[in-house]
Amino acid sequence: MTPFDQLLWESEENWREDASCLGAEADLFFPISEESSEATRAKAICEGCPVRDECLQYAFSTKQTEGVWGGMTGSERRRYLRRERERRRSAS
Repeated sequence: MTPFDQLLWESEENWREDASCLGAEADLFFPISEESSEATRAKAICEGCPVRDECLQYAFSTKQTEGVWGGMTGSERRRYLRRERERRRSAS
């Protein structure tokens, strides 16, 4: 199942308690530029996070347009959704 399949996914809020970013500065995950060192550092924290999938699902289901969620920036999430829509269209 892909994040695209779960756009209306409802998570339990307690997934955040297990996040690798718990206690990190929020500004790190909402950098001024997606190409900044903060974005790179945020994505590195996400890399080994045990709830990375839940975080990404949350971003998709709540239509988060900014910030690093589940290891993806806003533009990466938009590209992912476009590719999934195109893939589904071509499969029909």
